[in-house]
Amino acid sequence: MSRAPRRRARRLALAVAATAALGLGGCSGFSWNPLRWFEPAPTQVPAPLAPIASPVAVPTLWQASVGDARGAAFAPAVAAGSVFAAAGDGTVARFDERSGRQLWRVAVGSPLSGGVGSDGVLVVVGSTEGEVIALEAGGQLRWKARVSSEVLAPPEVVGDLVVVRSADSRVFGFDARDGRRRWVYQRQTPSLAVRSPAGVTVSSGFVFAGFPGGKLVALAQSNGGLRWEGTVSLPRGTTELERMSDVTGNPWVGDRVACAVAHQGRAACFDLTNGAMLWAREMSSSAGLAVDGRAVYVSEDRGAVSALAANSGISVWRQDKLQYRRLTAPLPLERAVAVGDVEGYVHLLARDTGAFVARIATDGTPIRSAPVPIVGGFLVQTTGGGLYAFSRQ
Repeated sequence: MSRAPRRRARRLALAVAATAALGLGGCSGFSWNPLRWFEPAPTQVPAPLAPIASPVAVPTLWQASVGDARGAAFAPAVAAGSVFAAAGDGTVARFDERSGRQLWRVAVGSPLSGGVGSDGVLVVVGSTEGEVIALEAGGQLRWKARVSSEVLAPPEVVGDLVVVRSADSRVFGFDARDGRRRWVYQRQTPSLAVRSPAGVTVSSGFVFAGFPGGKLVALAQSNGGLRWEGTVSLPRGTTELERMSDVTGNPWVGDRVACAVAHQGRAACFDLTNGAMLWAREMSSSAGLAVDGRAVYVSEDRGAVSALAANSGISVWRQDKLQYRRLTAPLPLERAVAVGDVEGYVHLLARDTGAFVARIATDGTPIRSAPVPIVGGFLVQTTGGGLYAFSRQ
């Protein structure tokens, strides 16, 4: 047997063993499906939702539909006064940001698994077969390119560059004009890794990405060269399952600081110039984090939402009444923090205390990507294909 088939066989054996162990042990909120390890098992029922005393009213600005996600975690992109959204059957659509009116809808001809990325000029999605598809702002095809595996996360469109991350943890830079590949960054990854829509963040001339094994890297936007590497967390344990410590979600990048969080690891922030760690705090997240001027907000694996002081990592508050609800990464708003859950609810927590201030129902299907800010409010996309725009709190 050649080396490549041996590696594939070993990974399959690990997946089967991991799934069996998780099912027998009934621990850590895993499912039987090896592609969905980090969703709660059937016995781990989402916590019931208690009534909220004097909830704040959150008006719906508009509602639309793009199509079923077919298991993917699509996130809408907001650019140039429009919302761009995608569905698993290959649908890509554009909606007016203020009214939700559909401007166009096209079928790209391939099942999609990652998207959407847009700067308002180019609209980019990724397929289950590793195809990258770029459309003009009017919906016409501009180019197609290929990466080494399935695309799970939204591409990033920045100037004349499109950055795409593939499921095998490679990061590609394509020319936005014609799809020509400019560079690729790859690194050795462990046999067992979290399957999640972890993407990249492009800022200040660099591409920031987290990887299996707990590493956060900064790459030069121009050529994909490594600028610095920081350790979010270190794998621990005796088995490969116990040693999974993968950076999840998109890194958050500010003017001077970059932050990331890992499954079975830590939340950590780093000096943007050299990658020196500023602080770290033990916690596990498969969803990701968000940051505002005061705090780092983390959706933890078991359903808690934690707020940590941005300058020190000290706990500010922790809301633990959403156990096993498979929360999205948070979105800080003016007075609240918004998270979506597995039953299609959006929870608004007071930004200063973490107390529940509002709860909004959508179509009852899971929300898997973080809420997205829009003019006057925020937007969520459900796996059932619903787009819901709500007033900001």
